[in-house]
Amino acid sequence: MEAVNIFVKSIFVDNMIFAYFLGMCSYLAVSKTVKTAVGLGAAVIFVLGITVPINYLLENYVLKAGALAWVDPSMATVDLGFLSFIMFIAVIASMVQLVEMIVEKFAPALYGALGIFLPLIAVNCSILGGALFMQERQYPNITDATVFGLGSGVGWFLAIVAIAAIREKIRYSNVPAPLRGLGITFIITGLMGIGFMSFMGIEL
Repeated sequence: MEAVNIFVKSIFVDNMIFAYFLGMCSYLAVSKTVKTAVGLGAAVIFVLGITVPINYLLENYVLKAGALAWVDPSMATVDLGFLSFIMFIAVIASMVQLVEMIVEKFAPALYGALGIFLPLIAVNCSILGGALFMQERQYPNITDATVFGLGSGVGWFLAIVAIAAIREKIRYSNVPAPLRGLGITFIITGLMGIGFMSFMGIEL
């Protein structure tokens, strides 16, 4: 039940886009069509679903104070927490490189459509945010951390696909000239963020 709670909250209540506005650069740039939005959203789910549990293991068995006690009791006083940022980013960069190679191999058209924004997942603040939120919330086991990572990815996926679908529709709408493009997109994102705030009352 706790895993379901974490999953639902990470999608709707703690949505990376609408609650924290993390990953806005690629969210705005790649959401022009639903096809590219789905591709990038799926890549984000994969990267978050893999990197959050890996970083959880790093945090709890290597980095934090006393984490190395399993190697030798004399190392119980070692604290490598200062390496957290570097290690988290290294894991994220490695997984993004793997995703980039897979997409280039099996979906070259999507690879070309995503362009520079696929490798930029490595510096997407929502990916690092997932690792840092995991660290801050101190989940008791790797299952909860993995569920949180997947839920955060699904939330980001829903956000970018939703805004892409809306942007495809409003191309045929009579939007005032000064608001066309990013202007109306920012307004819609803000309204969607307000809408997602209503999920804060959910209790599972």
